[in-house]
Amino acid sequence: MAFQPKNFPTTLWTVVLDAGQDDPAQVQAALAQLCEGYWYPLYSFIRRRGYSPHDAQDLTQAFFAYLLEKRGLGCVDPERGRFRTFLLASLKNFLANDWDKANALKRGGGQTIVSLQPESAESRYQLEPSHDLTPERLFERQWALTLLDQVLAALRDEYHSEGKGALFEELKAALIGQAGGYADMAARLKQSAGAIKVAVHRMRSRYRELIRARIAETVGEGDVEDEMRQLLAVLSG
Repeated sequence: MAFQPKNFPTTLWTVVLDAGQDDPAQVQAALAQLCEGYWYPLYSFIRRRGYSPHDAQDLTQAFFAYLLEKRGLGCVDPERGRFRTFLLASLKNFLANDWDKANALKRGGGQTIVSLQPESAESRYQLEPSHDLTPERLFERQWALTLLDQVLAALRDEYHSEGKGALFEELKAALIGQAGGYADMAARLKQSAGAIKVAVHRMRSRYRELIRARIAETVGEGDVEDEMRQLLAVLSG
C-alpha cells in the first residue's frame, strides 16, 4: 500500500511554519488543522492542573487563540526539538505568566478555534488514572494515544478504500495483541490460516510505517527512531 498524503499534512512542521506567514487566512487554516489533531492532550494537562471542565475548555480555546494572535508558531525551528515539547512549554508559559485565567478567558473572546466536543472530552478525562500521573506525564501519554488513534484511522481508511474493510475490522485487534487464533479468523473470513498470518504481518508492517510517518511530522530530521522509543516507553510505563 502506498502512503496516502491526503491522510496527513505534507508535514506537521510545514503546517506549523505556515502559521507564521502574514496571510491571516493561511494562519487560521494551518492552526485549525493543527489544533484539531492535538487539543485533547492539552485539555487533559489543564484538567490535571486542577481546572474545572468548563475552565479547561475555555483555556484550551484561549491558548489556541493566543498562539494565533501572537504568531507564536512562526518562531519554531523544525530542526530543533519536538513539536509536542514546544506546544507544552508554550501552554505552561501561557498559564503561568501574564496570561492568568481571567485574562486568558477574556482574550479568548469566546472564539471557537477548534471543536473540543466538551462532553466527549470530559468523558475521556474521567477514564484517566486518577492520581498516579503528573500533568506532564498525562500529556505525554495522551499525545502518544492520540497519534496512534490517528494512525489507526488512516490505516482503516486505506483498507476501506481498497474494498478490504471487513479484513481490517477482523484483523485490527492483532495490532495491539488482542487477536484470537488465526484459525478462528480464517474461518470467519473463509480464508486459510496461512493467508491470515500473511495479512496480519502486512497490516502490522503498514501500521509501523504510518506511525513513523506520523512521528516524522512532529520532530526534527533524524529524531524519528528516538521519538518512537520515547512514545512507546510512555505507553508502557
